Amino acid sequence: MTKFKYINVPLGDRSYDIIIGSQLLNKAGDLIKSVIRSKNVIIVTDTNVAPLYLSKLTSSLQIAGVDVEKIILPSGEQTKSISHFENLTDKILAMKVDRTVALIALGGGVIGDLTGFAAASILRGIDFIQVPTTLLSQVDSSVGGKTGINTRYGKNLIGAFYQPRLVLADVDVLDSLPKREILAGYAEVAKYGLISDKNFFSWLEKFGQKLCAGNKEYLRAAVFMSCKTKAEIITKDETEQNLRALLNLGHTFGHALETETGYSGKLLHGESISIGICLAFDLSFLLGLCSKSDVERTRKHFVLIGLPTNLSDIVNIKWNTIKLLNHMQSDKKTENGKVNFILAKGIGESFIARNINMKDVHIVIEQAIQQL
Repeated sequence: MTKFKYINVPLGDRSYDIIIGSQLLNKAGDLIKSVIRSKNVIIVTDTNVAPLYLSKLTSSLQIAGVDVEKIILPSGEQTKSISHFENLTDKILAMKVDRTVALIALGGGVIGDLTGFAAASILRGIDFIQVPTTLLSQVDSSVGGKTGINTRYGKNLIGAFYQPRLVLADVDVLDSLPKREILAGYAEVAKYGLISDKNFFSWLEKFGQKLCAGNKEYLRAAVFMSCKTKAEIITKDETEQNLRALLNLGHTFGHALETETGYSGKLLHGESISIGICLAFDLSFLLGLCSKSDVERTRKHFVLIGLPTNLSDIVNIKWNTIKLLNHMQSDKKTENGKVNFILAKGIGESFIARNINMKDVHIVIEQAIQQL
C-alpha cells in the first residue's frame, strides 16, 4: 500500500489536511468523500489537464459513490479573468446547486485560484477541494486559501481568503508536465529555503537538479517541506497581516513583469518569481543588507537549474523602468501609497521591508535593463 504524508493546517473550523504521495488520484474518491457534506461534486479543470486526469479522478469518485458534474475551461493565465469567472459561476448556478455541493479544482494555479474564488462567492460560500497538477500549485497556490483573478491593473487584485477542505498533491501527475513548467514550479520551492530555511536551500543545491529531472523521492520531499513551511506560516497569519507576506519574496518584482507581459506564455509565473527573487537580492545588496556572495549564490543556483535570472533572459520584450514601477504601485501589497518588498539579510533570512525608497528600486531595474 502506498504511503502518504499528511500535513494538517490547524485553523479551527477551517482546518484541513494536505496529503502528499504517489497514486493519490486512485484514492481520491474515498479521501474526498470523507470531507464533503453531500455526494455531489463539480470538477473544474482545463483543456490541458482534462484529457490526462479527468477520467481517472471521475472514476475514483464514482467508485466511492459520489455524483460528478464536470466543467472544462480554456487553459492559460488569461482564464483567471472576470469574464471567465462569470462564465464559471453561471455554469455552476445553472446546475441548481445548494450549499452542500463541493467544487474540485483539478489543475494548476489558474484553475485552483479561479475555482476557489468561485467557491468563496457562490451562495456566499461552498466547499472546495484542491487537486493540484503542477509543481507550482502543489507547493504554493493550492495551500493557504488565497483565491482570485487578475485584472488589467495587476495580478490577483480581486479575490478572497478562502480555505479548501482538502489538498491532494499526487506527484505522479507531474510526469506529464513539460520541463519548463517543472522549472517554473521549482522557483517557488527554492523560495521557501531563501525566506527562512538555509538548510533546505543547501539541500536544494545538492538535490535540486535530480528533483527537476523527475526523481519521485526528492519531489515528494520538496513538496512536503514546502507545504510544511507554508502551513506553519499560514497558521500564524492566515490573512497576510504580517508574517505571511514573507511568502511574497520576489513577487513584487515578479508580478510587475507578468503584468507587463500581459500574463502570456512569454513569461510563466515561476519564471517571473525567479527573476523577481534575483532582483530582490540585488536590491538587498544595494541597500547593504546582504553580501554579494548571497546574491551570486542565489543567481548561480537558479542558472544551474535552468531558470531565468535576468530581464535579458526573456526575449522580444522591451522593458521600461517607469512602466514596471507603475505596476508595482498597483500591487496589492502596497500600503498607504508605499510599496512593500520582501528583502534578505542572507540566505534564509528574509524580512518585510517597508518605506523603501523607490529611487533605489529604480536603480536596480535600470541596472537590469542595461544588461540587455
